[in-house]
Amino acid sequence: MFKDIINTIGARYFVAFLNLLLIFINGKVLGREGMGMVGLIYASANLAVIFNSVLCGNTIIYFMNRYNLRYVFYPAYGWAFAGSAVSCGTMFFFNMLPAGYAMVVFALAVLISLVTANSQMVLGKDNVKGFNMAYILQGILMFLVLLYIYYIAECKSVEGYLAGLFLANLGAYVYSLILLIPHLRKREKVVAGTSFFKALKEMFVYGIWSGADNLAEGLATRLNYFLVKSAGGYGSVGLLDSGTKMSESVWHISNSVSYIEYNSVSKTTDRKEQKRVTLQLFKLTCCALTAVMAVIACIPEWIFTGYLLTPEFAGIRKVILALSFGIVAMGGNRILSHYFIGSGNIRYSTFCSLFGLVVLLIAGFVLIPVSGVFGAALTSSIAYTSMLIFSLVVFMKKTGTSPYELIPLKEDWMTLRGKLRHRKNK
Repeated sequence: MFKDIINTIGARYFVAFLNLLLIFINGKVLGREGMGMVGLIYASANLAVIFNSVLCGNTIIYFMNRYNLRYVFYPAYGWAFAGSAVSCGTMFFFNMLPAGYAMVVFALAVLISLVTANSQMVLGKDNVKGFNMAYILQGILMFLVLLYIYYIAECKSVEGYLAGLFLANLGAYVYSLILLIPHLRKREKVVAGTSFFKALKEMFVYGIWSGADNLAEGLATRLNYFLVKSAGGYGSVGLLDSGTKMSESVWHISNSVSYIEYNSVSKTTDRKEQKRVTLQLFKLTCCALTAVMAVIACIPEWIFTGYLLTPEFAGIRKVILALSFGIVAMGGNRILSHYFIGSGNIRYSTFCSLFGLVVLLIAGFVLIPVSGVFGAALTSSIAYTSMLIFSLVVFMKKTGTSPYELIPLKEDWMTLRGKLRHRKNK
């Protein structure tokens, strides 16, 4: 498990480095207004993707351990289209979609959902290497294609960025599908007493909780984009999006750990083992997030405005500082959330996300009109911290964990050191 975590973190940070370079390139090419537009388009598509996680997300891994792969594959693919239509239609009704980009958001949501579904199925088959390679391929394609579009084809526009986004995801989709085809061709045994429709019903029941959880969390992380757009326009969204993406780059640690943690927790019914794995990963993840976030927060403003971006991004360091403590809190919460999901207690993760969404709405309506982009960043941090507190209270109560057990001890670092040495000597 530890080897898989290290490899997954390495893969994600390689892509994170490319994405970080793209933030700076996009900032110079598209400016604050362009960054705001692409940020809002991607946020809208991502909300649809989150809605699609009812059958295209964690539900896949959970049921792959219980049913035939085809019972999971076909519902996921069908829901990628149906769910995207429902979610995009809802956003269109509430005037949340960027003007003139409704079909673009729909197509992007379908494609990303299919990539996500394929990747989850690859991971569910314990092909961590293939899972990581699909992610790396997506990142490399995005970087290289955009460089070509911007500097060789000289298409320095929002449309150029969107073309790169579609091509990168298309490449990842084809690769992940190739990895799945051999498994789909195999004739897997069907568990006695199960049928496709029974499996579909169980997946929907489980997936609705998971989808509600993911949607509430997605709104808690991106709803402030829409609030800021109403208050300050696309330029304000561009500043918030740039600061947010740089800060959220540290989540590659917690996301990588949570993927592997979920896979491990969902495969055992031993509550003590589930608790042990979760606590160890929670403590080590929080320490790593704090260290990396501290480095990012120490970067001076003039580095951003004078070298990495342009002077119109003045104030980005304030955004990063306002987000910093919330970013660490949310990363830690991801570990606890995946414990609840993997152990069959998904409703607690859903309640946590809904609680965070309510806190975000209350804080956002108070802070954003007064403090603008800085208020939006602070709102996110307050919501993320409230979610961590909620999860900790529930986790400690359900598992009998004492506050002392949450403190990183020498034994935790010795375990980490031993595993690193073991991996090095293999």
